[in-house]
Amino acid sequence: MIHFAWPWAFILLPLPYLVYRFAPPALAAREAALWVPQLSRFGVARHEQSQAARSRFATLLTVFCWVLLVTACARPQWLGEPVDFPVSGRDLLLAVDLSGSMDTADFEIGGKAVRRIDALQVIADQFIQRRRGDRVGLILFADQPYVQAPLTFDLATVRRLLQEAAIGMAGKQTAIGDAIGLALKRATADDAKDRVLILMTDGANTAGQLTPLKAAELAAGQGLKIYTIGIGADEMQVRSFFFSRTINPSADLDEQALTAIAEETGGRYFRARNTRELEEIYRLLDDLEPAEREQDRYRPVSDLFYWPLGLALGGVLLLVLADSLAALRRRA
Repeated sequence: MIHFAWPWAFILLPLPYLVYRFAPPALAAREAALWVPQLSRFGVARHEQSQAARSRFATLLTVFCWVLLVTACARPQWLGEPVDFPVSGRDLLLAVDLSGSMDTADFEIGGKAVRRIDALQVIADQFIQRRRGDRVGLILFADQPYVQAPLTFDLATVRRLLQEAAIGMAGKQTAIGDAIGLALKRATADDAKDRVLILMTDGANTAGQLTPLKAAELAAGQGLKIYTIGIGADEMQVRSFFFSRTINPSADLDEQALTAIAEETGGRYFRARNTRELEEIYRLLDDLEPAEREQDRYRPVSDLFYWPLGLALGGVLLLVLADSLAALRRRA
């Protein structure tokens, strides 16, 4: 069906008539006249008839163009049939650690060593892509957390913002407690009953005002379930000038705190030592129970204003062309 977004624009339709009816002629006092006793010698009868016909045509075309312009101003739209929006009811917040340690290259993709943040971006991107019907939000944190993307159905934007995340954007340390606090603030602003936070980090809480355990208590009280993922390999070969040695790149990972956070909120702690384990973790997260929510519905809207606008411009061009031809004939 056709719908007008601004129907009040139609009050402008009688405007030209009101101007013609009540406004004084612009050149009425300056017009000159030639008085003659008769017109038989001028032979203007046929000319007056053709002039009257052109005048009626120009008047009708002008009125038609004005109606089209007003219709375009009313912004006609075509409303399609109602479409049910696929909503499973899950609200998922992803909290991604961007501290300096996420730059460690102890993961592999395609046989090549990659940084932790690179592996996380690849696997999390696939996870977000599978969230059809869910709302997904993105929080980035290091020294301080900030919301990169609020809860939204626009998964393409969330994926792009995740890929654009870079080490050092939020500092070098790790504020896990503040990240949970920010996620709790964003999640409780919505009416959904079940909310989930997936927290991904490779270290311990070294910054921020809120401790992770206190933040977990607040989250549990507000019904925010937290799944924590500890990222980082247990062993890594470091080469020097003379020899290589084996180190533990995840020595700073506070698994005890991450486990306590998950258990306090009814979630679960996962350990991702390599890309394969990280993929398996995200596959398990696919099985999260959805929350019940009313079905969303929308109607697709297509603007149609350019049709009457184009016809009006075509009528104006036709008027200009007719006047030009009439002027040429008079000169001839």
